Amino acid sequence: MSEFAQTDIAAPGVMAVDWEQRVDFDRLRSYRLQRARQALDDSDLGALLCFETSNIRYLTGTHIGYWAWNKAERYALLTRTGEPWIWDFGSAAKAHRLQCPWLDPEHSRGGNSGLQGAIAPTSGLPERAAREIAQVLADEGVAGEALGVDIVEMPILNALQEQGITVRDGQQTMLRAREIKSSDEVMLLSQACAMVDGVYQDIYEALKPGVRESDIVALATRRLIEMGSEHVEAINSIAGERCSPHPHVYSDRLIRPGDQAYFDIIHVFNGYRTCYYRTFAVGRATSAHHDAYRKAREWIDAAIELVKPGVTTDEIARAWPAATEFGFPDEMEAFGLQFGHGVGTGLHEPPIISRLNSLDNPIELREGMVFALETYCPASDGHSAARIEEEVVCTAEGAKLLTLFPAEELVITNKY
Repeated sequence: MSEFAQTDIAAPGVMAVDWEQRVDFDRLRSYRLQRARQALDDSDLGALLCFETSNIRYLTGTHIGYWAWNKAERYALLTRTGEPWIWDFGSAAKAHRLQCPWLDPEHSRGGNSGLQGAIAPTSGLPERAAREIAQVLADEGVAGEALGVDIVEMPILNALQEQGITVRDGQQTMLRAREIKSSDEVMLLSQACAMVDGVYQDIYEALKPGVRESDIVALATRRLIEMGSEHVEAINSIAGERCSPHPHVYSDRLIRPGDQAYFDIIHVFNGYRTCYYRTFAVGRATSAHHDAYRKAREWIDAAIELVKPGVTTDEIARAWPAATEFGFPDEMEAFGLQFGHGVGTGLHEPPIISRLNSLDNPIELREGMVFALETYCPASDGHSAARIEEEVVCTAEGAKLLTLFPAEELVITNKY
């Protein structure tokens, strides 16, 4: 009997229950705050100011919907000496005081720095925000220390500096906090992948001539929401002559007999993301399809085999072909095709693994990292391609898979 992908990492369901130990959300929030505090203590910063939504959720456990994703309308602050602060969109601040008992009620405030310039800086809102932040820094004893900021608009940056605050890069500090996942985070990531496992079964059954790429996107989006996804961030749906080069966006192209087709499903479950490619052939497959798929599988298997604590990311990047070996002039244009990236509250977290950055700037894999490994191989017919992606947990024993829909061989749907 041939081997197939399996895992012992739990994906117990989307609901909390009293009869089985599942995700402990209090423990999850405590772990994330502890990680952020440790990263801050290990830095030369006195505080972290975060506008990037995944960092805000990591620090505060707050979430107001993806319409607010990374618009810099919300911001959170953590000092070395205090508890997290959140300045949120209007009434969301009051809602947090009612619904988020892990936050100090006095630390949840309405905030507005100008809605990405829609309210002109002459309103004084950036200056007001900077004054409030400066006051917290003073009250918590870190006014003379540098403030780390993840992303920032120019008016608020200028206003912070006018308050005499030294502003430095805080994103690296937050990413260091986020790179090692707890058991609760791994379980949430596993559940998110289990949902995509099911969607790929639906795609396998639906993928046939006459269906549009966009129809598959609609099917996948509906099923994910039905299963409990809080947000479907993106679905790549690529078929036929659109496979090579990879356009990274779906169209209304009709699926045709003999197409090679690949999909990437990116969704969010309780704050934790997936990035999960699979490739199919529709009805039948050519030798060029099979050859491309075998190469992509060999490359991803070589990478997975290397995953264990202490391995450095340049070792994994070297297991993949150089850009010029699969039709690209340089690693910049091939970036994201032979690729690894951490997944968590953000889609791209450390470690980032590619020939573009890892050969000269490797980092060491550590137990508890969770990341996706993805490969791409164009077919010899000049227009088809294979794309495979597996999410793995780095453990003392090596890589453990989170993505389980069959990918050992090219899957053919509605076979003739």
